[in-house]
Amino acid sequence: MYDVIIIGCGVIGAAAAYTLSKTNCSVLVLEAENDVASGTTKANSAILHAGFDPKPGTLMARLNVRGVTLAKEICSELDVPCCQCGSLVVATSDSEMDVLEELLKQGIQNGVPGLEILTGEKLRHKEPNISKNVIAALWAPTAAIVSPWEYALAMAECSVMNGAVLKRDKRVVGITRRDDYWEIHTKEESFCGHFVINAAGIASETIHNMVATSTFHITPTRGQYYILDKNEGSRVSSVVFPCPTKEGKGVLVAPTVHGNCIVGPSAESVQGDDTSNTSLGLISVAEAARRIVPDVNLRASIRNFAGVRANSDRGDFIIEFAAPGFLDLAGIKSPGLSAAAAIGELAVKMLGEQGLDVENNSHFVSHRHRVRFKNLTTEEKNALIQENPQYGRVICRCETITEGEILDCLHTSIPPVSVDGVKRRCNAGMGRCQGGFCGPRILEILSRELGVSPTQILQEHDGSNIILEMTKQEDC
Repeated sequence: MYDVIIIGCGVIGAAAAYTLSKTNCSVLVLEAENDVASGTTKANSAILHAGFDPKPGTLMARLNVRGVTLAKEICSELDVPCCQCGSLVVATSDSEMDVLEELLKQGIQNGVPGLEILTGEKLRHKEPNISKNVIAALWAPTAAIVSPWEYALAMAECSVMNGAVLKRDKRVVGITRRDDYWEIHTKEESFCGHFVINAAGIASETIHNMVATSTFHITPTRGQYYILDKNEGSRVSSVVFPCPTKEGKGVLVAPTVHGNCIVGPSAESVQGDDTSNTSLGLISVAEAARRIVPDVNLRASIRNFAGVRANSDRGDFIIEFAAPGFLDLAGIKSPGLSAAAAIGELAVKMLGEQGLDVENNSHFVSHRHRVRFKNLTTEEKNALIQENPQYGRVICRCETITEGEILDCLHTSIPPVSVDGVKRRCNAGMGRCQGGFCGPRILEILSRELGVSPTQILQEHDGSNIILEMTKQEDC
């Protein structure tokens, strides 16, 4: 019997687990996929929004600003790449100037510090590559960029280090209310807990409907992106947005914490978790990006990807009890990544008000460290190689990732089980060749360290085996 069971381990479930691990509660996290951060969290714009966009008085507005403050603290403590580069929302007409003024007012109401509208030379000095049609921009210095999967993974790892239990490949198929607890059913086994947090992303409506009548509807919405090579990484120095519309924040152009440039997303309603890329979707992203940064070189694309976000019919985050002891954290679209830590904080507070004992964990481990070999000085590199020669063997040439770093991630509290899992943890395969050189070597290391045949190594999800073993009949 657990005190709390969390369904889903994207950034929201990870944030809830992280906050709960600061207490003495027993926590179980059930993740449907074979790794954490495998849904929306791994495929988004990677932005910590300043907080001027949400309407004042909404949960989004309240939790965005608080969440960004917490996120920066957590990233510092857990060694997650994060850079406060600021953001610009650009205007190209008088009507869009009115939008900037409204966003400025909203931001002030929401408590966003440092906002100002830039024009002329000051604006051009900050972003010389923006369109000549841009007449002004709202500058938000507190906006930041982050590695979203590393952020979620770090919180999940920290929660496990502090006693939480994570079970992967546990898709929830049913939920039963017992006398004073919940029984959560997966295909293989069932788990019992006094409280449940529904952090299932685009599946949150399905999970909610297992315990209560329908009160909201999730429309999965796909966003398609370009990731550009590092030679485009300095095209802009801050996050550049167009003026928002009723459809959303629009297509942005932004640097990434790994030195690339990200362009996107589109916005298309889809069925389920459809993360395919389409020519029409990518064309629409390209056209929108060039309207604000005309010279962005999309031919430098090293990868296209898509993510699916959980748009709801509420227009705000859904953070409420569906039944006694069963808390929905649903409809968490943008600024969900920005607000995640504050959502976790609020969730624990709400559970405490319903009777959960949230006494502080006096033995809470609050820090972790990652070796990033390429960022070390020559002296530090030499000392590390002397201590462990595996740091002297470069596996991923594009990103200068060593065997030592890959082995490090394979011996953490939440080790990867796939090539892409390694990629998210230490950046091996993120570069220009996208694993063309290092992929086979990572497969070899995984096979060796996990003690399994290379035919059992996955690229990502279950069934994505890289090497297939033929039978004699098939070979003939």
